[in-house]
Amino acid sequence: MSTVAETERLELVHLTLEDAPFILELVNDPAWLRFIGDRGVRTLAQAEAYLQDGPLASYATHGFGLYLVRRKSDGARLGMCGLLKRPSLPQPDIGFAYLPQFTGQGYGFEAATAVLNHARHQLNLSPILAIVKPDNVPSINLLEKLGMQRQKRLSLDGGQSEVLLYASENRTRINADERR
Repeated sequence: MSTVAETERLELVHLTLEDAPFILELVNDPAWLRFIGDRGVRTLAQAEAYLQDGPLASYATHGFGLYLVRRKSDGARLGMCGLLKRPSLPQPDIGFAYLPQFTGQGYGFEAATAVLNHARHQLNLSPILAIVKPDNVPSINLLEKLGMQRQKRLSLDGGQSEVLLYASENRTRINADERR
């Protein structure tokens, strides 16, 4: 497993097909389904396909992706945090999700800070964006704690639902025509 970043308590590593059981649990967590959406992953084979088509393909194509967040003390898989490159956004965005038993303990802030530092200093990416549903208060609070600034509301799915767009630098304003 390739380590991308470390913090005092956490290790962020590339996801592998061996993480399929963990992914199956994470993407079917009620908070994931509510705030991120149903990915239709119901079996280990579908979890492996999710990994291959998502994070593993992103590592190969972009040199970054979503990473497994693992606790150093016991190796527990807590969640994932990393960068995505969506065709609908002009810059990469940070994404994160954690199993419920690991939320509210500072792990999200710790991992996201490490990802943002990695993006800036190793990948030379700036700004980093984030999208979040307007009712996802815990994620909004985390983005704001990271110093990200709210830019505007936008729709990425043809008007089905709106998200809030955040950026890692407040001097960065994303214009509607830049999304195209």
